[in-house]
Amino acid sequence: MSPIKQSTYHHGNLRRAIMDAALAAIDESGPTGWSLRELARRAEVSHAAPAYHFGDKSGLLTAVAAEGYELFADALERASDHALEAGVAYVRFAVNHRSYFAVMFRPELYRADDPAVRTARERAGGVLANTARTLAPTPAQTRTATIAAWSLVHGLAELWLNGALPESADGDPEAAARSVLQLIFNGS
Repeated sequence: MSPIKQSTYHHGNLRRAIMDAALAAIDESGPTGWSLRELARRAEVSHAAPAYHFGDKSGLLTAVAAEGYELFADALERASDHALEAGVAYVRFAVNHRSYFAVMFRPELYRADDPAVRTARERAGGVLANTARTLAPTPAQTRTATIAAWSLVHGLAELWLNGALPESADGDPEAAARSVLQLIFNGS
């Protein structure tokens, strides 16, 4: 008697496969230019699999935002000893993790009150605030310093990602960030 042939369907980590398909779709079409059905095709899973794991598109984007903020906080923590390096790490993250970055700062796309998103976002925000304290002339100006530093690096990252800077075509985003931040933070 021959053994019963089992289905060849085995995807391993289905949730991860769908997340990876979403990240690729976001990279190609932006955070809204795709459907769950398209992701299922891309990940080579049943059309019901994304909904089973994430509920809907907002649920999937919530998972992307939570994972993105975790990676972001990790990157900032590695560089948080110095404001300039934290700023460079911010821009580096945006360039190297474009799909996550495209979702993270668009809370209308996901469930911003999700505990995983909130925890990871607060962790990243804490690193930014602690780093910005070194820039504040007085403790009372810490929040203002945080907003100023964040605006600078986020704006630079967006300009780079959108190709608005001539240097974006073939330049080095880290070198550009370092140069801009040195001028602003050190006056040189």
